[in-house]
Formats: sequence, C-alpha cells, structure tokens
Amino acid sequence: MSKKVLAILLFLAVGVHFSATVPDEGMYPLSDLDRAGLQQAGLEIDLKDIYNPGQVSLVDALVRVGGCTGSFVSESGLIITNHHCAYSAVQLASTPEQDYLTHGFVADTREKEIRAQGLTIRITIGYEDVSARILGAIAGVDDPVERIRIIKEASKSIADAAVAADPAITAEVSEMFIGKSYVLFKYQTIEDVRLVYVPSQNIGEFGGETDNWEWPRHTGDYSFLRAYVAPDGSSAPYAKENVPYKPRKHLKINPQGVDEEDFVFILGYPGRTYRHRPAQYIEYQQRYLLPYVSELNDFQIQQMEAAGAADKAVELQLATRIKRNANVMKNYRGKLKGLRNINLLQTKKEEDAALANFIRNTPELEKQYGTLMTDIDALYQEIFTDAEQEMWLAQIYSSTSLLQVARNLNHLKKLLQQQQTSEQREQLFASNITAFKGYLDRIYASFNEAVDAGIFSKMLQDAWQFEGQNELQTIAALGITEAPQVATFAGNLISNTQLTDKSFVTNEVLASASAILAYNDELLQFEAALAAEIDTRIKPEQDRREGLLNRLMGDYVTVKEHFLKRDFVPDANATLRLTYGYIRGYSPADATYMKPFTTIRGLLEKGASGNPVYDYPSLIRERWEAKDFGPYAKDDLGDVPVNILYDMDTTGGNSGSPIMNARGELVGVNFDRAYDATINDFAWNESYSRSIGVDIRYVLWVADKVDGADFLLDEIGIKESIYN
Repeated sequence: MSKKVLAILLFLAVGVHFSATVPDEGMYPLSDLDRAGLQQAGLEIDLKDIYNPGQVSLVDALVRVGGCTGSFVSESGLIITNHHCAYSAVQLASTPEQDYLTHGFVADTREKEIRAQGLTIRITIGYEDVSARILGAIAGVDDPVERIRIIKEASKSIADAAVAADPAITAEVSEMFIGKSYVLFKYQTIEDVRLVYVPSQNIGEFGGETDNWEWPRHTGDYSFLRAYVAPDGSSAPYAKENVPYKPRKHLKINPQGVDEEDFVFILGYPGRTYRHRPAQYIEYQQRYLLPYVSELNDFQIQQMEAAGAADKAVELQLATRIKRNANVMKNYRGKLKGLRNINLLQTKKEEDAALANFIRNTPELEKQYGTLMTDIDALYQEIFTDAEQEMWLAQIYSSTSLLQVARNLNHLKKLLQQQQTSEQREQLFASNITAFKGYLDRIYASFNEAVDAGIFSKMLQDAWQFEGQNELQTIAALGITEAPQVATFAGNLISNTQLTDKSFVTNEVLASASAILAYNDELLQFEAALAAEIDTRIKPEQDRREGLLNRLMGDYVTVKEHFLKRDFVPDANATLRLTYGYIRGYSPADATYMKPFTTIRGLLEKGASGNPVYDYPSLIRERWEAKDFGPYAKDDLGDVPVNILYDMDTTGGNSGSPIMNARGELVGVNFDRAYDATINDFAWNESYSRSIGVDIRYVLWVADKVDGADFLLDEIGIKESIYN
C-alpha cells in the first residue's frame, strides 16, 4: 500500500463480506484484521492483542469522552485525553476567584478531584450487524418518507430490545453505509467523571487560534480524568461514596516515545466523514455550507469576544462557546481551501461521469440503475434551490440560546396540553422536571443577553432577505418592510422576554405544570410559529429528500463497488476504529519540508514574538535553560519533543485518541490535523493528510518538572523505571 493506513470498524456478527483489496484509506472491520497488512507494516504484537472477541484486548482500554476519545492508563480508572476535550468541564468548575481554566488544576489526592460537569464516559462492550433486519423492514417500500420512518423505528426497536435484555447498558444502531448497512452498538456509560490534572491554558492551548490546525505546533493538549462508579461497580451519578472504576484493560505508557518513520497506530471514535458521496454533495459543501457556516461562526465569535472584553466572569462563561466556534470556523475554511486546492469537485464529476458510462454499458446494471445518476442530480438540484433556508434553520437554534429555551418550554407545554386531566399533567411534570431543568442549566451556562441579541438580530435580518424557495413564512408574516425594523423586532423579543432571567424561569415558570401553561410572551409565540412552519411545511419535504437520498446513496455505493471491483469501507460515524501509519513529515508547499517533531526550543522562540497567544509559564524557560530535561529528552534533538506529526487517517472525534507504538504502548495523544488535512472528511491523500499529537515525553516532563503532578508517574507505573 502507498499509505499504511487502516481504520477499523467493530462488528460482532459475521456475514458482511469485504473484498481482499485493502485501500489506501478507510475503515475496516476487525474481523478482517488478519488481511490488513498491519504486521507487514511494522506491528510487533499479535492481532488478537488489539481485538479479541470475548477476551481482554487493547480496545477495552478505549473510551468515548463526550465527543472525543480517551484511554485508561491505570487500573484505577485514570484516563488521558485532550485538554480541549475537558475544556467545558474546566470552564464550568472555574470562577474569577478560582480560575482553573487559566491556571490549571492539579489534584494530588483522590479527595481533591472535582466533578467534570457535563462529561460522561462510554465504553464499547458489544456490536452486532443488524443490516438484514433493517433492510428487511423496508423491503418493497417505495415511499421515501415511509422508508425513513421505518428505518428509524426499526433502529429504535432494536436498540430498545438490547437495553431491555440488559438494563445496565445503552445501545444505538449506527448507519454504516447510508441505506445499505447498519450495526447495533452496545455501550457501558459512566456518569461520574472527575478532573485529576489539567495543565494551565497557556500550555494546553498554547498558540490559541493562531496555531489551531497548523504545523509546527507546540501545544500541550492533554488532560487527565478519572472514572468513578458506585461501590457495587454500577454506573451512578456523582456522589462522594463512589469509587474509582476498574477497567478491564489499561494502556502501558512508554516514556521513550518514538522516532521518525516509526510505525504507530490509533484507536478512537472518529466523527463523520463523507468520502462516498457524489459530486453534487461536494458542490453543496463548496458553494453553500462551508462559506456560510464559517462566516456565521466568525460573526458569533466577534459578538462573544466583545461581550467578554471588560468582564472576566463573562469571558469565562463564553470561553467554551468561543473555542468551539473558532475551531469550526477554521476547520471549515481549511476544508474550503482544500477542496479548491485539489479541485475535488472536478475529480468527483469525472468519477461520476465514468460511473454513468459504466452503467450505460453494463446491461444488467443499466436495467436496474439506469436513472441513478440523473436521479441523484435531480435531488441535489432541489436541495440547491432552498439551500439558504436549510442552512439557516440548521443554525438558528444553536446560535441563539434563548430560542433553545423557548423551543424546549413550548415543547413541554405542548406535552402538558395533551394530557386530559390536571393530575396527569402534574405527573408528567414531576417525572420530567429534573432532567428538563438540567438541560436548561447547560444552555444558561453560556448564555449572555447582549450576545443573544446581536446574533438573533443578524439571523433574522438574513432570513428577511430570503426570496423565492428560500422564503420563510414566519418571517414574511411579520410584515416588516425595511431592514432596520428587523433589528428592532429582534431586540424587542430579547429585551421583553423574562426568559433572560434564569432564576425566574427555574423558580416561577417551572414551579408547576400550571405555571408553565400560564406563562407566555412574544418570544415563545415567535418560536411556536417557526416550529409550526418547520413541522408542517419544511420537515415533510426534508423527510422526503432524506428518504430518497437513503435509497440513492445505497445504490450509488453498490454500483461503485461493481465499477471498481472492490467493496468500500464505511465512512466514519463515531464508532470505534483503528488507523495506522508512520511518524512522518511532509511538504505542504514548494521548496518546504516540515519535520515531524517540535521542541521546547521552538516553543520559546514563538514566545519571543510578543504575541500573547504564545505566553507560557516562566518555569518552562527556567527548566529548559537549566537543561533540566530529566529522562524525557530525545537524544538526536537534544531537547524534549513537544508535538509529533504522522500520516494516519484521523478526523473529528479522534481528539484524545492514544497514539501507540508497534508494541501497543502509548507514546502520544492525538489532538489535531494540519490545515491541509481538514479536507480528510471528504478525501484522504498521502501527500498532505497529516495529523498532530502531543508527545508523551512532553506530557510527562510538564507534569514532573512544571506542574507538580509527578504523583501521576507512580500511578501509571513509570516513575521507578525512568529514574533508575
């Protein structure tokens, strides 16, 4: 293979056939691991050490941490992941007086560990191919809306049955190939997660957005958490009596790290990729979605930074939102740049033209799929006609916190109104109010009235300008004839609603079922009108398109498999995978070569620029000037390596994934991709697809020499070995 990459999807069931040809990129099931070429590529352990159904193996050390990946590194539930994966929990634990986000957090005893609010741990414990059951349920169903409804109902029924058989688990059916294959995944969920050690922000976020998605990097993007369970070993909410979780497997850390061209692999939970879509999908991304979302996020960041400029409490409150928006903005701009640089749209058009020609010249395919390519194009032309409306609707609720609050209140009011008696209403209220308040707490945690007003005003002004197929009836019905009136209307909705007052909502509106039903205001009325338009006019059409796309994409992949004479591996979808490759630099531009290691020297050089994003703890310079590297230096560098570069195939969700050497030992933690590799979601290429991780030697050096967290060296079992 020109690229030694394998991404592995876990299946229990046998019956899904894959060809013997291993692609340069993609995801493969562990059932086919023996033909993937891992050992020829450099793996030194047995394949069963990675995955061994029914037995303990490396996959048992992997966890999903929120939307990221983590791994157990001690027998007492200690987890290593990224700093940015714990960021929101650190923010929620911080106050202006006790600012863990800025200064870091170190708990040298279990009693000092604090709750990581909002974080849960999921451990994959089982998987089963249920494609036959899902596809059997829709056999002979031509109506696209009915097709999607049946798929969703069948998926939920299968997951519910799995939970009924074992109430200790959670379960969900994941679509592996759209309209083609489905897998039931079973998970153990751990609710009590605590912060153990998080470096200061000027280590964990060194370089800020200036360096985000860039190489060279010098970011200590790591943190340590601990999973806790009830004394009987069952999952339980945060409680003092809970005890550290005992994992079936934890990874061994190798403090010697890696060298250039060393074989490495990653296990993790990559989010979403879209590599098996037609040219029109890429056109939608390039013409519509990527520019719109990146510009909207840029505007939202400006609003939030302005609100926090003069108030530290507001700055902390909005920190996670700003970081999330900035990450999306730069990611989308990188994707847009990558699409244009490699002209992927034209490549896809040529591939699809060749596929259409293949169908026309293959009688048995022409008979069954003769209209496939024209049907795909016709559907996407419909999607293009109201793309502005679709994108706006996808962002309006997530962009405006109070609109989320209004939507949830209206939904709860509707459920209460459906009850026939006051007693039934109060019972429904009592059974849901705790979870409901918890959900609103998470919204209000990052709510700021000035930010909401600014963003909401822009969103409504954008929608007011929509014409033709993009016009929203809810906006048109306002009767506004001039742009300034839109801003006035939006401002009045925000300033006049009492939903801005969390205390009022919690103590007055949510006091009882009757109190919820009695409360109303213009913001609730506006949201109700928008929701009604979505439900009655927009959603049915979206469901129809989703159903058509489900069928067409299943056929599209099937025909491409015939055309290329090989099966494809599924796009990433947040299920457990493996990718492998080498510690390797690259040439992103003419006459340049980027080496695969950065050092503390480079960190200090950036710090000398005067840019505040390159501030760092003074103790780093003191230790470095004293050459106090301990056992963590890399001999050929004469320095401690900070970050590493490699050609593995990663994407969103791989944040926090353990980087392992040929013996399955942890040597780093994945956290990012190079800017040109943001396009990995759509295509992978050996020349530019590079991922970035923090070298374990830097993690250990900072913990030992800078942050006073050397107690962790004992827990992970390396202190004695590295100092003897």
